[in-house]
Amino acid sequence: MKGAPPASTQMPVLSGASGGEIAQSLSSILGMDHVKLESRRFPDGEGYVKVPPESIQQVRSERVVLVSNTYPDSGIMQTLLLLGAIGDVRKGNLSSLKDDFEDADDVGPGVFLAIPYYGYARQDKRFSVGESGSAKLVAELVSEYCEGIAILDLHAPEVMDEVSQPMEFVSSMPEIAETLQSEVSPDFILSPDKGAISRASEVAGLIGCDFSYLEKTRIDAHTIEHTPKDLDVSGKIVAIVDDMISTGGTICRASDALRRQGAKEVHAACTHGLFTGGALSRLASHVDGVYTTDSLPNPRASVSAAPALARGLRVLMG
Repeated sequence: MKGAPPASTQMPVLSGASGGEIAQSLSSILGMDHVKLESRRFPDGEGYVKVPPESIQQVRSERVVLVSNTYPDSGIMQTLLLLGAIGDVRKGNLSSLKDDFEDADDVGPGVFLAIPYYGYARQDKRFSVGESGSAKLVAELVSEYCEGIAILDLHAPEVMDEVSQPMEFVSSMPEIAETLQSEVSPDFILSPDKGAISRASEVAGLIGCDFSYLEKTRIDAHTIEHTPKDLDVSGKIVAIVDDMISTGGTICRASDALRRQGAKEVHAACTHGLFTGGALSRLASHVDGVYTTDSLPNPRASVSAAPALARGLRVLMG
């Protein structure tokens, strides 16, 4: 292979436009190198990715991990382009119009994908005939180009049951529990609804405090009321724990219910901080603090997603 410079023989953690900080942290945890792939956009908006020439030999010599989100929609396309470029390099498809490389042998499988935030996670069910099963479709697309996928705090893991490649669903609740314990010292952990019970109860167990959840009651087409179930929070510091916060409406309503019950402080914690439509401003008037992982870039990210992803990758890579 002409033109190939010497490279490190350490396994690389690769990243494109998203996930660079997580990839850097992940490489330290796993004892691997962080390699940033080239990523940009043409004037018409189309994506462009490239494995740097100085990293080609490393990508071919070792198994690799790619950290990349499938959010927003452009993230899906970028993840596919990155996987395609990595796959071509590993297969030995190296000839080009400009660079002085020759085709080489196929080095075989060994690409693993780490997804901090899995876009389309909430489109896990068809509510009407003719809808796309979007969550599963995205997984089927990316799984064609890798040997295993680690996903952080997926909304409904069961939707991936028929995906062909091995998958590890990992949780940042241990790291969130540690952060809440050191920053807030909560007396009580609350799930805003039944769907988040497993995550919130795990945090409560790790901290060693009480736990409960709120019942959702629909009053009319536009009103949902949250009511406590055997809840005693008078004078207590409460942390509401969920997998994601989008508009913040659920957290705000849950906080209001807790204040009515006499809660001293109310904090919110989640893995994925989307914070759409002015959510952070809305939350500021309802809760005393907000804590999230860095699965998505956001101003409240204070918990690293890397340790959880590392746990899943160790299982996948054996």
